[in-house]
Amino acid sequence: MTDLLFTIYPWVKSLHIMAVISWMAGLFYLPRLYVYHVEKAQKVEGAETIFFEMEEKLLRVIMRPAMYVAWLCGLIMVFTPGIVGWDWSWPWIKGAAVIGMTWFHHWLMARRRDFLEGRNKLTGRQFRIMNEVPTVLMVIIVLAVVVKF
Repeated sequence: MTDLLFTIYPWVKSLHIMAVISWMAGLFYLPRLYVYHVEKAQKVEGAETIFFEMEEKLLRVIMRPAMYVAWLCGLIMVFTPGIVGWDWSWPWIKGAAVIGMTWFHHWLMARRRDFLEGRNKLTGRQFRIMNEVPTVLMVIIVLAVVVKF
């Protein structure tokens, strides 16, 4: 099993990076869609339906599969012997930030349900502020992995 993990490691790491890029693109874009949904959808007839479809496709077709692949590949890499030393602080910091990123993903899904049910109470400004969450988490993750603090 160890030989297999070492053999597939470069492929798993490559797939992990591609999935993370796709997931992050969605995490950056969806809150921006919510800003426009709040601020513009009511001003143009039929626009809300378009926003609903764009948000749903982004979540279901891009973000969710990318998150699953990123997690799966990340876990495979974690279980590859010699890759992660659990006595180091960086894997714990990265892990906490990835859990935070996953929480944010689910928070965005809950906000979509609010829109669908007509219960959204957040403003465009509040969504703009929340749009910074994935950036902060990304900085923490990249620094933890590259600098290994």
